[in-house]
Amino acid sequence: MKTAPQPASADRTLATVLASLSDDKAEDIVQIDLRGKSEMGDYMVIASGRSTRQVSAMSEKLTDRLKHEFGILSKVEGKDSGDWVLIDTGDVIVHIFRPEVRDFYQLEKMWLSPGEDGAVKSG
Repeated sequence: MKTAPQPASADRTLATVLASLSDDKAEDIVQIDLRGKSEMGDYMVIASGRSTRQVSAMSEKLTDRLKHEFGILSKVEGKDSGDWVLIDTGDVIVHIFRPEVRDFYQLEKMWLSPGEDGAVKSG
């Protein structure tokens, strides 16, 4: 008998996102606490993959994991190109980039003030 997915809190969703990206060998994983800064979510996670294939595969595995563990149907954009994939889980916004694309857009700088300690690097 299959058990129903358990509802996820923002912290549980974040932990699952970070674990999935780490398992798939994402590079330069950064989490940014958005609570009190934005209504769009509680956390943002930014990570890099070495190729378009890896970026697409990581995003697919992550969305599948969130669906099976929590019943979260994420909104996904950019998976077909594999340069920049945006995954919106509701509470956690995930950006997976190829390194060159990430360097160009520099999302971390947009969400953090100079010298602010709101980002946590993982892996």
